[in-house]
Amino acid sequence: MKVQTKNKIKQERFQAFNIVVFGGDGDLSIRKILPAIFHRDLDGQLDIPYNIIAITRKEPDLHSFHNKLIPFLEESDHLKYSKEEIEKFLKKLIIIKAENPTVNDYSDLRQFLEKHPERQNIFYYSTPSSAFGPITQTLKACGLVKQSSKVVLEKPLGHSLESSIAINAEITQAFKEHQIYRIDHYLGKETVQNLMVLRFANNLFERAWNAENIESVQITVAESLGVEKRASYYDQSGALLDMVQNHLLQLLCLVAMEPPVALEADEVRNEKLKVLKALRPFNKKTVLKDSVKGQYTIGKSKSNKVNSYLEDIEKYESKTETFVAIKTYVDNWRWKGVPFLLRTGKRMVKRYSEIVINFKEVKHNIFPSKEKLNNNKLIIRLQPEERIELIQMTKIPGPGGYRYKPIALKLDYNDSFKERFPEAYERLIVDVIRGNQTLFMRQDELQAAWKWIESITTNWTAVNMPNVLYEAGSWGPGDNILEDGESWITKSWRE
Repeated sequence: MKVQTKNKIKQERFQAFNIVVFGGDGDLSIRKILPAIFHRDLDGQLDIPYNIIAITRKEPDLHSFHNKLIPFLEESDHLKYSKEEIEKFLKKLIIIKAENPTVNDYSDLRQFLEKHPERQNIFYYSTPSSAFGPITQTLKACGLVKQSSKVVLEKPLGHSLESSIAINAEITQAFKEHQIYRIDHYLGKETVQNLMVLRFANNLFERAWNAENIESVQITVAESLGVEKRASYYDQSGALLDMVQNHLLQLLCLVAMEPPVALEADEVRNEKLKVLKALRPFNKKTVLKDSVKGQYTIGKSKSNKVNSYLEDIEKYESKTETFVAIKTYVDNWRWKGVPFLLRTGKRMVKRYSEIVINFKEVKHNIFPSKEKLNNNKLIIRLQPEERIELIQMTKIPGPGGYRYKPIALKLDYNDSFKERFPEAYERLIVDVIRGNQTLFMRQDELQAAWKWIESITTNWTAVNMPNVLYEAGSWGPGDNILEDGESWITKSWRE
C-alpha cells in the first residue's frame, strides 16, 4: 500500500536488510549502486533498518572512500542534497577489507552479519564473473547463505554458453534460482518499463503489433565514447558480447513477446524465453549477408583528432569489434518475415538508445501529390532524453491542395512528469529487496541467448569475418545489411 507524504511516497515496509557489495570501491559501486540506494532512502522507500557493507581488497580508508562517493550523491538531475542527508546515509556505510575470498578474510564480514540475524542478506557481486564462484563458495563455507539471502550478479555472465553454465553451477551450489538476480540495468529504465504499458494497456498498439502491420523493428544503442577505462575487458569481449548478448536481446524480447498471463516474474520470463527460442540462428551464408562487424579508426571531433581503437587499447593489432549490426527474424506466428535490425557501436555520432517500430505504408495513396507518404513510426527513446514519439503524416496548412509532411506527436517525460525520474539501478535494487524477479533474467533465458549468440560467433570464425573500419564519429558500416528501400530510421529521420 502506498501512502502519499509531503513530496515523497512511502511504500509498504520491506524486510530489514544488509547489502554486501563485493567490489564496493569500484566504479560501478561508486557511480551507480550506492547512489541508487541513497536516492531510494531519500524518497522514503527504505524507511527500514539497513546497512551497506562495501567489500574492498585494500585497507579501508573511510575518508578517501567518502570523498570519492560524495560527488555522486551531492547532485543529481539538478537537485542538490543537504550535507545532513548525505551524512545520515554515510553512517549506514561500512567498509570491510577482504583481500581474497577465504574464510579467514571473510571473518569480519561474518561477525558483522551475525549481529543482525533477523535481516535478509543481499550479496551484490560487482566483480568480474571469474570471482563469482570463489565468493559463493566462501559465503557458503562461512554459513552466511540463508533461506532469505539473495545474490545479484552483474554482467558479463561468462563469455560463452559453456562458461555461463559453469558459472551458474557454481552459484547454485549455495543459492537457489529464486534467490538469484541477474541484473541488466536497461530493463530498469523508465521508457523500457513503459513499453509494457504502451503495448498491453493500449488497444490501438496491441492490435497493430504484428507482421501484418509492421514492416521492421530497429533497435540502436549508440555510444559516442570509446573504450575509456575498460580496454582490457572490452578487448576480450567486443560489442557483440558486451551489448547485444544482454541489452539489445532483452529489448528485442520486450518488443516481440506475447502478452503474459499475468505481470508476474515467471509469466513474463516464460514469454521472453519463447522469443529467444524463436530467433533464427545464423549459418555461414546468413552471417555474411545479415551481420556486420566493425572497428573504429582515427576520426575527428570538431577540430580535434580522435584516437583509433588500436590507439585506445595500445595494441598494434586486434580483431575485436567495436560495432555490430545484425538483421535477424523471430520465426513465430506474430512476427514471421519481419526483420529486426540491431545496431550498436562505440565512437558513433552521438550517444542514444532507441527502439523504432516502423509500420507498413498505406495500401493506396489517394492524394494527388506525387510526394511519398512516409511510414508511421513509433520511436521509443531510452536515453539520454526519455520520450516516445509517434510519427504521422499531417497536412501542411494553407490553400492549394493537399500538401503533407511527417510530424511527431511527442510524449516527453521531462515535460509530462515533473518529478525526478529514478535511475534504472534504483528500481532494480528495490525489486531485489522486495523479492520481485520480473526484471531479472532466468538461467534458461540466459542459455537461450547464449545459444543464439554462438550461432554468430561460431560462424564469424568459420568464415573469418573481417572488421570493416569506420571513422570515429560516424554512423558505422551498418548499411551493409539493409535491403533496397530500407534505411536506419534515426539516420534518415533525424539527421
